[in-house]
Amino acid sequence: MCLCFVYTRMYIHTISIYKSLGLSVIINFVSFQLSKVWSGLVFSIIIPRMDYVMTNGDGEDVVIVENAQTDAVLGSHRDKLLIDTDPGIDDTMAIFMAFQSPELEILGLTTIFGNTSTEIATQNALRLCEIAGCSGIPVAEGSAGPLKGGIPRVADFIHGSDGLGNTHLPPAKAKKSEKSASEFLVEKVSEYPGEVSILALGPLTNLALAIKRDSSFASKVKRLVILGGAFFALGNVNPAAEANIYGDPEAADVVFTSGANIAVVGINVTTQVMFTVKCSMYSIRMTLSFLSGVFLHDPVSFVALVRPDLFTFKKGVVRVETQGICAGHTLLDQGLKKWNSSNPWTEHSPVSVAWTVNVKGVLDYIRKLLMKP
Repeated sequence: MCLCFVYTRMYIHTISIYKSLGLSVIINFVSFQLSKVWSGLVFSIIIPRMDYVMTNGDGEDVVIVENAQTDAVLGSHRDKLLIDTDPGIDDTMAIFMAFQSPELEILGLTTIFGNTSTEIATQNALRLCEIAGCSGIPVAEGSAGPLKGGIPRVADFIHGSDGLGNTHLPPAKAKKSEKSASEFLVEKVSEYPGEVSILALGPLTNLALAIKRDSSFASKVKRLVILGGAFFALGNVNPAAEANIYGDPEAADVVFTSGANIAVVGINVTTQVMFTVKCSMYSIRMTLSFLSGVFLHDPVSFVALVRPDLFTFKKGVVRVETQGICAGHTLLDQGLKKWNSSNPWTEHSPVSVAWTVNVKGVLDYIRKLLMKP
């Protein structure tokens, strides 16, 4: 699923160059080609079993899977997991990887804006559960915007108007939970205190609201793995900020200073992991010369959850700038200096920041999951 994400990111960068040259015809051609690449790959790449075919809004066949990997939600002795997500193409890949992991019990998905609007993210989450044969997994809709209000930043210019590369899948039959995302998160973590891990793949608004709703929420979460931030590296929204943190800086700072057991995987690590053009797993060749490979942001953060041994981490307090030109910037105090007085980093609990990654080990693990029958 992540292929279109990177295709489109590269496409956006190319557009910015082409626009300066006024080559609108080339832009339209590239847009059309990428749209076709995505439509052709969307579900055949991720899901190994193909049981029947439906037709999307454009009259094209879309592969749908029936009763695939239903054991991913069964059992009482597996690690309990909640996924807070904004699907989104790359989120979809991570979600299906979770469904392919029999050691995990997926308690539910909560949705947030980011790659698309919260409303569309909810519909996509319901569709993904249905496609994977996991329609019994509850989906709770999250906040429509950031903590401070205002219009949410939505990356539809990357993920398409429907969040899934303009595939326009049929509506899901299942309905969303009647509970809000923050209410659902608090309920599940309180039901299984110390047992539930959370994988956060989008802006952290829902988690901040859960912390505000229940002061003991952070202490009851087993582990919180966050995809976000750019630690001592350039952002991907601007030089200062990464998209998920930039989407709600206030929420991110609430979460990072909550005292929860946090591991955060920034784009300084995820951009080290790439499927190259010659990807034997898919036997696919890209026809556009400027596409060299696929960054696996969300899948890498999932691997950090289940295989932390493939990463090294640095511990320290993380704060998030909430205003000005550096809004969304994540800064880690590595503990290299003993401060003479208190500052915004002191008196807060440290978190684990992913520092290095075993690229081959992560790629092998992703391949193993996605090629699993």
